[in-house]
Amino acid sequence: MKAFIFPGQGSQAIGMGRDICEAFRCARDVFQEVDEALGQNLMKIIFEGPESELVLTENTQPALMAVSLAVMRVLEKEGSHDLSPTVSFVAGHSLGQYSALCAAGALTLNHTARLLKIRGQAMQEAVPLGKGAMAALLGLELPLVEKIVRDAALGQVCEIANDNSPGQVVISGHLEAVERGIELSKERGAKRSLLLNVSAPFHCALMEPAQIRMKEALTEIIVQDPMVPLMDNVSADVTQNGQDISAFLVRQVTGRVRWRESVIKMAEQGVTTTVEIGSGKVLTGLSKRIVPSLEAFALNTPHDIESYLKRNG
Repeated sequence: MKAFIFPGQGSQAIGMGRDICEAFRCARDVFQEVDEALGQNLMKIIFEGPESELVLTENTQPALMAVSLAVMRVLEKEGSHDLSPTVSFVAGHSLGQYSALCAAGALTLNHTARLLKIRGQAMQEAVPLGKGAMAALLGLELPLVEKIVRDAALGQVCEIANDNSPGQVVISGHLEAVERGIELSKERGAKRSLLLNVSAPFHCALMEPAQIRMKEALTEIIVQDPMVPLMDNVSADVTQNGQDISAFLVRQVTGRVRWRESVIKMAEQGVTTTVEIGSGKVLTGLSKRIVPSLEAFALNTPHDIESYLKRNG
């Protein structure tokens, strides 16, 4: 069994997807459709920068989705590679869940782009710059990090944002609380603890204003039942119900990304292969760390796509 998985924020890079667009006209069409939906030349920012524009959350989120859906469009149009007969699950890391839902037909490309623009703006505006932070704690298991964030809070917000893989946990909250969490993690045996270069403290209670905005935005759009089951990353459970998914997308803004549990659950359901669709190979590496027996690879270049279609055509 196979799962298609879709990357989240942190996988962006200037020039991502450009070689795919040059090789496949249908991929370029995806970027143009996203530009039309947003009323901006996002494709130019993705391909040429400047990086200061690409890393703005409101641009990063639809940009990463556009690259993922461009790859999907090539698989569908050039390889006649329909999702439902060949893939057992879709899943995405944070914003990647929107890409997964678009790929599975639960959201249109137009709606997905607009929702991610709103999501990015809302998350950026939820907390004043410099008031929040995120940090990666490496080499500590989840139960110990749970205790660290409780001890570090001291009346402020300090929560686990991403449970990415064994020994890789990201915390989020007020800057001072996150800094206390870093120091406590070093005292308690972390191999490495570092602040992340992010513009806001995602996936914690400080994102509540953004959660409210996403709830409003999602009331105006019907999420259809996806053609293949979604492994939702806020519940770490399987669903194929559009109404439930809409509620999960709202919860996701402040909720923990339970990626480690999601990959384990897919493996328990029989998945033997994960295919990362879009920019970078972050999730491919995490998959192998979480379940070493998985065959895990990424599709983000024309050669990757052509090799995949040759093997699975």
